[in-house]
Amino acid sequence: MQIIHTIAELRHIRPTLGPELALVPTMGALHEGHRSLLHRARKECAAVAATIFVNPLQFAPTEDLARYPRTFEADCYMLEAEGVDLLFAPTPAEMYPAGNTTILHVREVEDRLDGASRPGHFAGVATVVAKLFNLIAPTHAFFGQKDAAQLAVLRQMVRDLNFNLELIACPTIRDPDGLALSSRNRYLTLEERSHALLLSRTLRHIEARLDEGVRSSGVLFAEAHELLKADPTVTLDYLAIVDPDTLVPVASATPGTLIAIAASVGTTRLIDNLLAP
Repeated sequence: MQIIHTIAELRHIRPTLGPELALVPTMGALHEGHRSLLHRARKECAAVAATIFVNPLQFAPTEDLARYPRTFEADCYMLEAEGVDLLFAPTPAEMYPAGNTTILHVREVEDRLDGASRPGHFAGVATVVAKLFNLIAPTHAFFGQKDAAQLAVLRQMVRDLNFNLELIACPTIRDPDGLALSSRNRYLTLEERSHALLLSRTLRHIEARLDEGVRSSGVLFAEAHELLKADPTVTLDYLAIVDPDTLVPVASATPGTLIAIAASVGTTRLIDNLLAP
C-alpha cells in the first residue's frame, strides 16, 4: 500500500492506478463498518484508494475535533490487510491552504436532520468530498448507510455537479447487541453504552410495527417517543421519518422511507437509521 500525504504525490500516482478506482473516504479510527466498505470496494473494483482526513470544516467550535480519535498506525494495518492500493492522508494545511475560501453548499438538503442540529456540518462534508472526488477521480465511492443524511447530501451533490462516478451505500454494521458501529462509540462508558442501545431498540420497534402493517408516521412517532421517554439519560436530538433523497418528512412510511434517529448519551452524539421494508 502506498501512503501519500500531498496533492502533488497524488497527482503523480493516480494515473498508475488504472481507469477503474474505488474510493473509501474516512476520518480514520477505523472499525468493522469501515472494513465492510473496503471489502465491498475490493470486490467490485480493480483498484482501491482510501483517505484518512479529520476534516475541520465539518466540526463546529463546540464539537469534538480536538479529541476525535486518531489511530493512524492501526488504521494503516486494516487498510493494508484489506488490499487497499493507495492511502491519501493529507494535513488540514494541504487540503485548505492559506487563502482557501470556497465552501460548497447543497442548499435545502444540507439544513435537514443533522444539518439542522449542526449548522455548517454538511457544507464541510460536501466541500471535502468534492475536493477528494476532484483530486482522486474515482469511478466508485463507498459510504455507510448509517450516515444516511450525509448520503442524501452527497447524492444531490453528485447529481448537481455531474461527477462521473457511482456512489454506493453499504449496509450499517452492528455489534451483536444491535449498537451501530461508530468511531465515537469509544467515547462511551460501559454504562452509557447500555443506554445507547435505546436507539437501535427504538428502530427495531418501528421496524416490527412496519412489518405489522402500521405505516402512519404519526402513530410510529407516538410509540417511539414513549419508548425514548423511558430513559432520561438519552437526550433525543431528532426522530424523523423522511424521504431518503430529500430528507423531507413524509406522512406514511412506505417501503424505502428513511427512519432516522440522533441522540446524545452523556457527551456523545450518536446516529442510527433504517429504511422501511
